[in-house]
Amino acid sequence: MTSPFTCGLDAVLFVMGGKWKPLILYHLMHGALRYGELRRAVGKVSDKVLIQQLKELQADGIIDRLDFGEIPPKVEYSLTSFGSSLAQALVQLCEWGTRHTDELTSIVKRRAARSLHSTASGAAAPVLDRH
Repeated sequence: MTSPFTCGLDAVLFVMGGKWKPLILYHLMHGALRYGELRRAVGKVSDKVLIQQLKELQADGIIDRLDFGEIPPKVEYSLTSFGSSLAQALVQLCEWGTRHTDELTSIVKRRAARSLHSTASGAAAPVLDRH
């Protein structure tokens, strides 16, 4: 079968596309979480977007959703073995981000300054708020 991807990274980025998916995996690496716990851990994400991202991750076999069939509803999300192997790959990215926090913070500040300049000149500003 011919792959539609140019390389392995292309394939991973296709599956992990979406602002919140890497953070979802990161938080599920530490164990199963209920929806509310996951939402608080991930940060400023709308219910609609989080639910959509969770459905995509479940459909792709990266996470499992366990519905306890209770009222009020009790649902837990956890990584599959496939998802766990992907989450382990994110550990190195997380460690890299931690080592380079100062540089990354400078990048965010430069982008924010550029967007303020662009806004002042009439161009639309990109949204930089991560959390």
